[in-house]
Amino acid sequence: MTQLPGLLDTDAIRKDFPLLDRTVHDGKKVVYLDNAATSQKPNQVLDALNDYYARHNANVHRGVHVLAEEATALYEGARDKVAAFVNAPSRDEVIFTKNASESLNLVANMLGWADEPYRVDDRTEIVITEMEHHSNIVPWQLLAQRTGAKLKWFGLTDDGRLDLSNIDEIITERTKVVSFVLVSNILGTVNPVETIVRRAQEVGALVVVDASQAAPHMTVDVQALQADFVAFTGHKMCGPTGIGVLWGRQELLEDLPPFLGGGEMIETVSMHSSTYAPAPHKFEAGTPPIAQAVGLGAAVDYLSAIGMDRIAAHEHAITEYAVRRLQEIPSLRIIGPSTAEDRGAAISFALGDIHPHDVGQVLDEQGIAVRVGHHCARPVCLRYGIPATTRASFYLYSTPAEVDALVEGLEHVRNFFG
Repeated sequence: MTQLPGLLDTDAIRKDFPLLDRTVHDGKKVVYLDNAATSQKPNQVLDALNDYYARHNANVHRGVHVLAEEATALYEGARDKVAAFVNAPSRDEVIFTKNASESLNLVANMLGWADEPYRVDDRTEIVITEMEHHSNIVPWQLLAQRTGAKLKWFGLTDDGRLDLSNIDEIITERTKVVSFVLVSNILGTVNPVETIVRRAQEVGALVVVDASQAAPHMTVDVQALQADFVAFTGHKMCGPTGIGVLWGRQELLEDLPPFLGGGEMIETVSMHSSTYAPAPHKFEAGTPPIAQAVGLGAAVDYLSAIGMDRIAAHEHAITEYAVRRLQEIPSLRIIGPSTAEDRGAAISFALGDIHPHDVGQVLDEQGIAVRVGHHCARPVCLRYGIPATTRASFYLYSTPAEVDALVEGLEHVRNFFG
């Protein structure tokens, strides 16, 4: 299979990404299948970063000179773009962080310090899932340890789905917050948001959604999700590293306390007390990631011009093809859903008893970049009795030819290890 007719013109798209033309190991063309870890960046984003530093570099908000005004307009313009991208009711609901991990830690700390009715304490429960990235496990563990709250979680079925058979016992009247991933970074599973949100709302719990593996690949509409907070990161969606997003409902952001203190987030300061700026600035202490936000705005422009629905359709077709091809390889076991239904563009697998690090190293020698390890989701590996997995993950520029190269590479791995 050489192309996916009627979806994306990957030949044209790939010309926007200079790294995809790289060669490694004596002239082998890079086959980049590590998009769940980070995506490549198009020229449009690289140009925006360079233009900011070359022509507009200044600190934001308080300067009255022309460079400060231009930098502020670019920074706040990026907030407008992100708000539109996720269909936020207000631009003031978009908080810039340095990554999704910081966004999730911000929520956990706000709730730990909050007054009623949002406060998490020893009378309350926190619910997560067994498929979470460590970024959506550790902050809640820390909050539970600090406050005495009870941490509970949904388990996994054998085919990599959430086991919601006991949802009424997991999410109860004591539940204060339910936090879960929209698309698993290791299993690829797309979770049933409506079912979880509906139960959380029945008991009055806040809902936090980790959309790090969703925002780059599909339409994420925060109003349709009906969550209270949504976190994602820029570097997985064609943007720079060092920039993340936390969206939160306006009334919550107004009521919850700040986490970091310093410049930019204050209204007045005396030696006795301080008052805080309105959201989002209340949660953006210090000099923000200005250039990174500008780059993220350019990435949003790029993805929006192509169309998130078209990107999702392309990736679904690529994933469907990859699942089928990988299942042709003897002794290969996909960890997660075995079909492309309700599945994202990351596929983790075990290849017989060959350690994933050996698989990754031999593939690298052929120019094929995959990710190996537990992917910051070690409880998943424990659940399925494996030390680690090899993960191939796709994006809007991925092609069937790259899937074929992966399959051929894995056959070479099998032969190499006998």
